[in-house]
Amino acid sequence: MKSGLTFLFCTLCCAASTLASPRPQSSTPPAASQDKTPPSYDMKAQAILDLQQMQQKFTGLAGAVPQEKYTWRPGDGARTFGELFLHTAAAGFNFPTMKGAPAAPDFTAKGFEKSTTDKAKIIEWLNKSFAYSIASVQSMSNADFATSLPKLGPDANAGDVIYLMVVHAHEQLGISIAYSRSIGVVPPWTADALKKKAQNPPAQNP
Repeated sequence: MKSGLTFLFCTLCCAASTLASPRPQSSTPPAASQDKTPPSYDMKAQAILDLQQMQQKFTGLAGAVPQEKYTWRPGDGARTFGELFLHTAAAGFNFPTMKGAPAAPDFTAKGFEKSTTDKAKIIEWLNKSFAYSIASVQSMSNADFATSLPKLGPDANAGDVIYLMVVHAHEQLGISIAYSRSIGVVPPWTADALKKKAQNPPAQNP
């Protein structure tokens, strides 16, 4: 199995490749392409909200998984629970550096995914990673999102990096949910919703 560093390198290379790929030519009519109205989507605020929610869900799910399952993997060649959570944390540390953010002082990429199987330490790393990535977004002005990053591609900008970071977190959460369901662990937010539904059943029609 490839090392955690190799997987992380591949992830970042794929992200850079995506940014470097020429943007497809739009089929939007010329009039619409000249739209000067303000954007309806605040990428900074939404990215921060998404990352905050991802932090809550990742740490909640990591807390629900028993310590003895942190070395469980769904099959040969797949990451273990611990490696999956650490992979997520590593990405949160690495994506911001693609736009020039200073590296987190206590994070070392080499061997990180296999650095520990301790549940408490892994949850601590998840919290540190999300705090770092959220702070990185908070430090940006709205104008910073349009900052050109030619080293990542002719049309790449800092906003693209934030977008990829958020998408990657969502992707890894989906994988983590599939892992947890495989061992019979219901995600805490789903368990809470089911509990509330049971406590407040819908009113019966007369």
